[in-house]
Amino acid sequence: MGERDRAVLALERRSWPSPGAKERAIRERLGISPTRYYQLLNALLDDPSALAHDPVTVNRLRRRRDARRARR
Repeated sequence: MGERDRAVLALERRSWPSPGAKERAIRERLGISPTRYYQLLNALLDDPSALAHDPVTVNRLRRRRDARRARR
């Protein structure tokens, strides 16, 4: 797992006062668009090395993703 992947998970661990603050941090800290960020994040949720690195965050996000899929 690369440095960028760890940075994506670190951003997801934080709580954000507003969506705008998170998206601003994505652009400033990672230098990518929010769309690309969420693409990377979604791929990380299926990556065993991401689960090993941060199981609490990855499992929480997997549950949220699964719940959204079940509602569709």
